[in-house]
Amino acid sequence: MTHKIAILGASGYTGAELVRLIATHPEMEIVALSADRKAGQSMASVFPHLRHLDLPTLVKIDEIDFADVDLCFCALPHATSQAVIRELPKHLKIVDLSADFRLRDPEAYAKWYGGPHAALEQQAEAVYGLTEFYREEIRSARLVAGTGCNAATGQYALRPLIAAGVIDLDEIILDLKAGVSGAGRSLKENLLHAELSEGYHAYAAGGTHRHLGEFDQEFSAIAGRPVKIQFTPHLMPANRGILATVYVKGEAARIHEVLAQAYAQEPFIEVLPFGEHPSTRHVRGSNFCHIGVVADRIEGRAIVFAALDNLTKGSSGQALQNANLMLGIEETTGLMLAPVFP
Repeated sequence: MTHKIAILGASGYTGAELVRLIATHPEMEIVALSADRKAGQSMASVFPHLRHLDLPTLVKIDEIDFADVDLCFCALPHATSQAVIRELPKHLKIVDLSADFRLRDPEAYAKWYGGPHAALEQQAEAVYGLTEFYREEIRSARLVAGTGCNAATGQYALRPLIAAGVIDLDEIILDLKAGVSGAGRSLKENLLHAELSEGYHAYAAGGTHRHLGEFDQEFSAIAGRPVKIQFTPHLMPANRGILATVYVKGEAARIHEVLAQAYAQEPFIEVLPFGEHPSTRHVRGSNFCHIGVVADRIEGRAIVFAALDNLTKGSSGQALQNANLMLGIEETTGLMLAPVFP
């Protein structure tokens, strides 16, 4: 059976990544692509690397007939998604890649995103899209909220450790480096090559990054009490990739054992041998996440690393993994492609 797919916001990086992944998916067909400023153009003109594909022309959202669409990916900007999704047909399965439905508490959303939520009914039904931990809920969901790419990386490193009680919950420091594609495709002066290359800097320091809302929500739910981590993201002059370096208080060998056991059956999570740590270059363009554990020189402390591609496992690959579950397709379909190296 072939499922008909629409992608809203197909002219952005995550939209293009969805097209790249779905292009070879044996059970999905892209029947509609939307864009705003680029409506009327072909995907080949917007993304020349996709010119070999026979794809629909980009159109405005209100030009799409959703009657025969089985699932819609929304790769729209934050705040735009909630207004659009609120008006979509009720029969339609939706995977949202924005931040609009990640937080369950409307007050938490207002705190982190600076205003009230405009689609509370949909917010209440949304399932958090961290596939490995919400798999069964995702299977039966109508609306799945994709995680933040930084939030996903940190959670893969920490969720099993919090659940197993093997680290001090008040001693967690997450130092994260992210590639520039995570900032989106819109023109920004600070992302110009001359401004970004040959440099490396922190941003949203001091606990202001919005993905902290996801960390607070998820880690506190696992622990059964409030958990707040220290988190500082950094922008690195690379197109893709996230590397999380997490400093924790706990016994390193036990931490590695817990992670290895937690992910032993997960097709996309690779826990490296004890003492090894991952690189973003080893997951580039793939839906894999590599995790490593190293003992610190200070006794009773450890360093946990997690690396993934922000556009694939951190966003569009995760979205396709969730869509497979929602449509009753084998979860790994279309996603087992090897990383691109070098």
